[in-house]
Amino acid sequence: MQDIQEIFDRIQVAKKEQRDIRKMYKDALDGVGEYQEIQEKMKSLREKKKRIETTIKEQFASEITKLEDLKIDIESDTEVLTDVAMSKIMKGETLEIKDKDSNDYEPVFKVNFKKVS
Repeated sequence: MQDIQEIFDRIQVAKKEQRDIRKMYKDALDGVGEYQEIQEKMKSLREKKKRIETTIKEQFASEITKLEDLKIDIESDTEVLTDVAMSKIMKGETLEIKDKDSNDYEPVFKVNFKKVS
C-alpha cells in the first residue's frame, strides 16, 4: 500500500501543474484580439440576458419564493437522510432505499481533506 503522504504530495504537484497550464492558456487567449472582442460581446449579451431574467423573475415572484423554500427543504432533508444513514451503518444495520421506479440506491462515502491552518 502506498504512503498517504506520498499520494497527497503527488496530487498537490499535479494540481500546481494544472494551474500553471491553465494560466499559460489564459495568457495566450488574452493575447488574441478577436478573442477580446468576443469577450466584450459576451459581456454585453450576459447583461441583456440578466435584465430579461430579472423581468421574468418579477412576474414569477411567488414561484421563485416557493423554489427557494423547496431548495432549503431538500438540503435539510438530505442532511437528515445522511444522519439517519450514518446512524444505521454505525449500528451495523443494512440500508435499503428505493425510488418510485423501484431503483435501488446504496450509500456512497467520500473523504476530503481541508487545510487546518
